[in-house]
Amino acid sequence: MSTDLAGGAEGTVTATVERGPRIAAVVIAFGWHLAINLPAVLGTWSQYRLPWVVGAGWLVFTAVGTLAAVNLLRGAPSPTWPLVGVLLLVDVAVFACTPGPLVFDSANFGWATLGWFVVLLLWGRRIPALVAVLAVGAAIALVGVLALRGGGAADLSRYAMAVYGNATLPIAMMIAVNLLSTLAGSTARTVAARTAIETERAAAGRMHQTRRDRLAALDRTAGAILTELAQGRADPADPAVQRRCALEASRLRRLIAESDDVPDPLLHELRACVDVVERNGLPVDFVAVGALPPLPVEIRRQLAEPLTTTLAAATRWARLTVVGQPDEVVVSLTTPGTSMIITEPAGNTGDAIGRAGDDSSGAGGEVEYVYEENEELVWVQTRWRAT
Repeated sequence: MSTDLAGGAEGTVTATVERGPRIAAVVIAFGWHLAINLPAVLGTWSQYRLPWVVGAGWLVFTAVGTLAAVNLLRGAPSPTWPLVGVLLLVDVAVFACTPGPLVFDSANFGWATLGWFVVLLLWGRRIPALVAVLAVGAAIALVGVLALRGGGAADLSRYAMAVYGNATLPIAMMIAVNLLSTLAGSTARTVAARTAIETERAAAGRMHQTRRDRLAALDRTAGAILTELAQGRADPADPAVQRRCALEASRLRRLIAESDDVPDPLLHELRACVDVVERNGLPVDFVAVGALPPLPVEIRRQLAEPLTTTLAAATRWARLTVVGQPDEVVVSLTTPGTSMIITEPAGNTGDAIGRAGDDSSGAGGEVEYVYEENEELVWVQTRWRAT
């Protein structure tokens, strides 16, 4: 659970931190495309070999960039590599239609704008992917410069400067964003781990205090019967005294069993109580059906307390049944009727049919208590249902 929470926190923080850089990348790409490229294309329209091809290429760039920007801002995936291929084809077409004097001009928009639109498509990927696409673009530009302007030293120098300028800023932005995302994710994981530790520590503190309170209560009740025995005011042969002793022993055994690390804590705690009465010679038929969901101590306690209290008062035999489902656990006890049977769960002052207590521990459910008795049998049941 804590791992899932940490992963969710990391994703949320990373998305929040990246929101600004994503908007900045979209603004840069479309600002350049609309404010620089569009006036240059319109101003040199008549100089292109095939103006309509250049115009169509500009529109294709716009459409691809719009799709990439929308998906980037929404956090949705894009068909990255097919769209990158489309941009590279448009770059080739624009080079083919651009006259030699305009190769290094903004009219040759594909070369200068390719990097920013590829950043929108490759957002979140590793830097080598962007470098590889820019390298292909640089190769296309080299072929175009050699074909349209020849291989003069001045042109090659301008080419090298253009490649450096067109590649440096997009790569630098991708590096910065990746580092920022890594730092944000690491910070989120650290904060989530610290929060989980503090939560577990607080829960352990509350659990420890609860166990101390219960142990103090047991010390008072068990101490009372031991004092009476020591002072001779209680007869060890008296069945009522024996049942009181069995009840206190059952509660103490269950308190000890609650801290054991076992696959099925509820069954373990119930077996500890059954063991107490079986040592006193009471035959107990203990049946468990189904798989029990994980339950906190408070819910297990509400399920077990009424039955173990009644079990400690049984005299002839008892049948204890536990039925588990993912969203429900039912614990029931059947035993012959006797005047010593306790008809109320511990801490419950309501009717014999009622709720032993609502779930306040975060398990997402409540525990119900039912008691029925006739001339022959006593039937006690506790039921937890998820909500």
